[in-house]
Amino acid sequence: MRERPKPRPGWLAHPVLSLLLAAAWLLLQQSLAVPQLITAAVLALVLPRLLHGFLGPGARLRRVPVALHFAGVVMWDIVVSNLIVARIVLTPGSDPQPAWVPVQLDIRDPTAIVLLATIITTTPGTVSCVVDEDRRRIMVHALDCADPAALAAQIKQRYEQPLKEILG
Repeated sequence: MRERPKPRPGWLAHPVLSLLLAAAWLLLQQSLAVPQLITAAVLALVLPRLLHGFLGPGARLRRVPVALHFAGVVMWDIVVSNLIVARIVLTPGSDPQPAWVPVQLDIRDPTAIVLLATIITTTPGTVSCVVDEDRRRIMVHALDCADPAALAAQIKQRYEQPLKEILG
């Protein structure tokens, strides 16, 4: 018996990636001129379609307003964390307390887990080092953490819970 070919994805199988590609192109070009808008649209439509075999199934956003608010929270946390890390690094005699923080995961969706690990890693002062699928936890290394339990609770409340709402 012949194997049926896989159906080709639609032009917007990965809408979030398409949006990010278009936005990144426009930011890099620093222009909203018509040729740049056309190029951004072509990249946003064509690249995810060409790379569909590597990307897997597209994630469906359940709650777009929550996703937009969440993006703002993440951006704010990145800015604030940059300032905190700069203060630690530039202050003579600062004594940061590094710590390993286990964060138990309630989310099960692989896309949500990858996004959580990425958000943790891109926030200065923290790095997600190990995603333990068997124990359903992620190990986070924090540059300065006096209370590991509070940091774990903060990660769950600020990042995991919204991801759970957005992606299910």
